[in-house]
Amino acid sequence: MLSIKNNIINEIVIKKSRFITFLFRVDSTHDIKMYLDDLNSNYRDATHICYAYILDNTKRFSDNGEPGGTAGMPILGVLESKNLDHILCCVVRYFGGIKLGANGLVRAYSTSCGDAINKCDIINLVNGRLCSICFNYDDTKTIDGILKNSVIVNKSYDSLVHYTFKVSCDDLSKFSNELDKYNLKILDDCFIEVNKN
Repeated sequence: MLSIKNNIINEIVIKKSRFITFLFRVDSTHDIKMYLDDLNSNYRDATHICYAYILDNTKRFSDNGEPGGTAGMPILGVLESKNLDHILCCVVRYFGGIKLGANGLVRAYSTSCGDAINKCDIINLVNGRLCSICFNYDDTKTIDGILKNSVIVNKSYDSLVHYTFKVSCDDLSKFSNELDKYNLKILDDCFIEVNKN
């Protein structure tokens, strides 16, 4: 599945109206709500805050007072055309005094979203697991070798070494037997970033 590497902000001006586009990589509806609440709080004076998101192929959008089908749907259309998932696109509009008409609004919101995406690094996400293990200091080199393609989220050292890491489901199935002796625990589902081909 394709998504964006980092959150981004981009701004364009069309006939004196400002369109500020925010792209967020999201992993849950909680993330979406948090970003929307934050924008609604920080841009209270905006004329409209329109959005669309795709999360695990669930798709939603809002025109937020713009004429029906002129904002949220065009944003969603751009996200779909780029085959993106786990993404939220919000466009904050400040009306500049010149009406754009329905077709003009569709073009403006589509362009705003498309321009922002063109400035992003697109990545591939695969299903993964958040795991933890603990092991003796002598085993550090072995563990680091096994987990070389994993993302180490946290390391702590006391009488034993503790790692929390993200690993793809494919990799975990390959070496879970090796890690079982190190008290392997699966903590949660997650997504792992891999290079886009």
